[in-house]
Amino acid sequence: MATHQISRSITVKASAEHVFDLVATPARHPEFDGSDTVRAALSGPARLSPGSRFGMTMRVFGLPYRMTNRVVEFEQDRLIAWRHLGPHRWRYELEELSEGVTRVTETFDYSRGLPVLYVLSGVPARNAASIERTLVRLRESAERG
Repeated sequence: MATHQISRSITVKASAEHVFDLVATPARHPEFDGSDTVRAALSGPARLSPGSRFGMTMRVFGLPYRMTNRVVEFEQDRLIAWRHLGPHRWRYELEELSEGVTRVTETFDYSRGLPVLYVLSGVPARNAASIERTLVRLRESAERG
């Protein structure tokens, strides 16, 4: 594992194109968010593309807030990543293993900025657990069709 990155992977019985469509559709994010903080798409395009900006309504510790993100990495059906005010990134990498079977890897990359602040506050461990839940929910959504 790379320094200052948390990654987890899961195998999904769906094409990379189908899984990518789910991840690239902000309105679907609350459906598979394992942190239980994402509530709804607020602004932006229906489908993400390179450089897209999109807003989400969020809730943490019972408090609502809004977050604006920008797509910073994009390869159709293979890779998408975004960031918000902080320098860290959320990345999804897709690898089609065979027809209709895709490995999905989600990464929380906190290598930019001051990684020690994330470590001291326990963010990596919490995000690892959230990523694991997200991937299971994403698999369920993708396999439902």
